[in-house]
Amino acid sequence: MQVTLMTLTLFPLRLLVATFMMLLAWPIVLVASLGSAEQEPTQPPALWRRVVDFLLRAILRTMWFAGGFHRVIVKGRQALPTEAAILTLAPHSSYFDAIPITMTMSSIVMKAESRDIPIWGTLMQHIRPLLVSRSDKDSRRKTVEEIKRRAQSNGKWPQIMIFPEGTCTNRTCLITFKPGAFIPGVPVQPVVLRYPNKLDTITWTWQGPGALKILWLTLCQFHNQVEIEFLPVYSPSEAEKKDPVLYASNVRRVMAAALGVPVTDYTYEDCQLALAEGQLRLPADTCLLEFARLVRGLGLKPEKLEQDLDRYAESAKTRRGEKIRLAEFAAFLQAPASAAVEDLFSLFDESGGGKMDLREYVVALSVVCRPSQTLDTMQLAFKMYGSEEDGSIDEDALSSILKTALGVAELTVTDLFRAIDQEEKEKITFADFNRLAETSPNFAEEYLYPSQTRPDSPGQPPPAPAPNGFCVDFSPKSSDAGEKPFHKKLD
Repeated sequence: MQVTLMTLTLFPLRLLVATFMMLLAWPIVLVASLGSAEQEPTQPPALWRRVVDFLLRAILRTMWFAGGFHRVIVKGRQALPTEAAILTLAPHSSYFDAIPITMTMSSIVMKAESRDIPIWGTLMQHIRPLLVSRSDKDSRRKTVEEIKRRAQSNGKWPQIMIFPEGTCTNRTCLITFKPGAFIPGVPVQPVVLRYPNKLDTITWTWQGPGALKILWLTLCQFHNQVEIEFLPVYSPSEAEKKDPVLYASNVRRVMAAALGVPVTDYTYEDCQLALAEGQLRLPADTCLLEFARLVRGLGLKPEKLEQDLDRYAESAKTRRGEKIRLAEFAAFLQAPASAAVEDLFSLFDESGGGKMDLREYVVALSVVCRPSQTLDTMQLAFKMYGSEEDGSIDEDALSSILKTALGVAELTVTDLFRAIDQEEKEKITFADFNRLAETSPNFAEEYLYPSQTRPDSPGQPPPAPAPNGFCVDFSPKSSDAGEKPFHKKLD
């Protein structure tokens, strides 16, 4: 009833005022941005720029007021650029997180494509953003170098506001921080955001309401609340300066404590894996999320390993199923034997006998590198497991492949194998598998998932994706931040 009433009355008025404010700010910024954004700012800022900043703050604050953000609660003190050149904000959960950006006129890291957004792209140009281009392979490296240059300019450049999570989450925990903001090794000021609304219409993640629906529902609320808390400046130790990942982790722990939420070591890429739309959707109890986390923990990036999959597969194929020990596995990874390598090894050492099949590692890596490309992973697996004569495999080999591809310890594939082996040859080729996949795109649900991926207890359905954020199996098992997770695979 409230949404209906507001849609017919206050919503169009709010939308009109907010749009007018953006249009009012646009020509001011357009004229002010005629100079090069790369030119080093003068100190102190020119009078005309201070006037423009004041006008923009007033106009954009009016825009947020029109949207129902009547009061923005600010706690703590924003540090000077000379005290902290970088502001790290979390959690990142909505495009309404632009409120602190417009209030402080800090620079941000944004996609180069965002410059082309009408009006808003011009407004963002005024704050001298750092642009990341997806088409430029060196763009990320250049961005890190530019962050470093500005952070070490002794306050000449505006402060840089960075959301180190790298994606929007639903604020129930803090995911792994990306190290970009911490590579320069300079002091940062953590900033935490809260939206204590009774009804959450703010959260905008990759599941749940879309951007326009979020805008509509938020403008239909009588009042929207936001709290911005500036925490004390965090100065890194010598160890943290040398290790950005450690630095990021420690800052995240401080911010999580201030928010009263736990942390999780999963990342944006892990959730992409969990929600990938392949024919073999990962079950709730998959250990591939743990596998992906351990791979990244070794400094191996699955995004860059994809091009090496064929070479890894050829190396694994030559062993013909001969199992290897931990030392050989570490040599294959070109990494020193360590606790992280041992944890990764244990995922494939199901019997606890100290040996693993290298082919299983390659199959798991293929799923992590290209989670939506089921047939590519299966074709690679058939090359490794297939016979020399015709590349065929038996039921045991198919079971091993699919258990690894799904990241589960137990799986019965008899029904699927029989459906593929229509000639009852007791062996199948990739062409046979591909034929079934084409005629029955939902073969996994029909032959595997109904009885194999449900929990043993009939009263407990498998976890479903959260309606507006990360899937629930990403939530930490314990609220104790920093607790070491249990790595070993359970048979």
